[in-house]
Amino acid sequence: MEIHKILGDKVSLYRRPNSSRWQCATSINGKQYRTTTKKSSLSAAEDVAEDWYMELRNKDRFGELSKGKTFREAAKKFEAEYEVITSGRRSPKWVQGHKDRLRLHLLPFLGSKGLKEITSGVGQEYRAHRMTKPKIWDEKSFDETTGEPRQWKHPARNTIHNEVVTMSMVLKTAQRHGWIDHIPDLSDPYRRQSKVEHRPWFTPKEYKQFYEATRANAANPKYPRFKWYAEQLHDYVLIMANTGLRPDEAKLLEYRDIEIVDDERTEETILELEVRGKRGVGYCKSMPGAVRPFKRMLKRNTPEMTDRLFPNDFKKMLNNILHEQKLKFDRNGKARTAYSLRHSYICFRLLEGADIYQVAKNCRTSVEMIEKHYAAHLKDMIDTSLVNVRRKRRKMRLDID
Repeated sequence: MEIHKILGDKVSLYRRPNSSRWQCATSINGKQYRTTTKKSSLSAAEDVAEDWYMELRNKDRFGELSKGKTFREAAKKFEAEYEVITSGRRSPKWVQGHKDRLRLHLLPFLGSKGLKEITSGVGQEYRAHRMTKPKIWDEKSFDETTGEPRQWKHPARNTIHNEVVTMSMVLKTAQRHGWIDHIPDLSDPYRRQSKVEHRPWFTPKEYKQFYEATRANAANPKYPRFKWYAEQLHDYVLIMANTGLRPDEAKLLEYRDIEIVDDERTEETILELEVRGKRGVGYCKSMPGAVRPFKRMLKRNTPEMTDRLFPNDFKKMLNNILHEQKLKFDRNGKARTAYSLRHSYICFRLLEGADIYQVAKNCRTSVEMIEKHYAAHLKDMIDTSLVNVRRKRRKMRLDID
């Protein structure tokens, strides 16, 4: 190996036997730094090495060479603190979401970076990275639902937003421990006020088509061994559309959380539910249409009171029926899921003229959210007599002499 010293032996230039280009190395504050000059000429390599060394010295003078703590170290600290401090206030699924975003996306991109290196520009680079198709992508795999080749699809805006939120929380942890002085602005610089889009729901006619399809599937499933699952799915659809539960709330629901009662105000038999979900513990009163499916489940399952109402996932069977009935996508191309049953419940109540505050309270959400996402269905709640008010015009009287 050829070796040359420059700048008073502070910088070493060397060239490996199997390479024509010169490398350079130096030591600052006991730490080694190396780079390639990309030059085959020794004199040209010396010029590059001198500039590189002086740049390192300037960075050292302003404290830019010291990375300090890395993003990986801050993430580890955040995970340990967040899970303990929010215990009982945040669901395990919510906490796991932060861990998954760190493991799958944030740490591979930012893990080795020093906290001081993470700027607003790095945040924007991360967004661009996530919106770019990876160089290695397996296009030979097939989608289990459609059987078609799996195509790359960029993540949704809300997915990237959640990842940036996790990044920000890690940086806030670092700031609290004095590892950084300030948190960079991670907001999207190109984001415009997005238009409000209505959430995918079933119209009354589509909902009838859907539950009739699940009923037919329960009576005559494609494979007899799936009959119990088909019957459970049919009752799941009816209960969800008559209660407005979120899918995660339905998953946590136990038989002891439900009571069949005679409602005094409506003189109807309904279900009263104690709901646990992302908003903590809440309460819900169902439509009468949820009672019969629940009684069927009691008879079919003979459960213990601590058993889950829906211990199994119906995602694949539900999607197959939606595809068969051509109901998977609404007119705007948005995919319908189990969540669409909740949206349908809210829309049905608004179409019937229910009080928006009571609907929001029963669904454990806010009036603002309902007005924002279901505004198209509020037209029947507007009192024309209060809107189309006209002030009587005074008639002009002419005095004639």
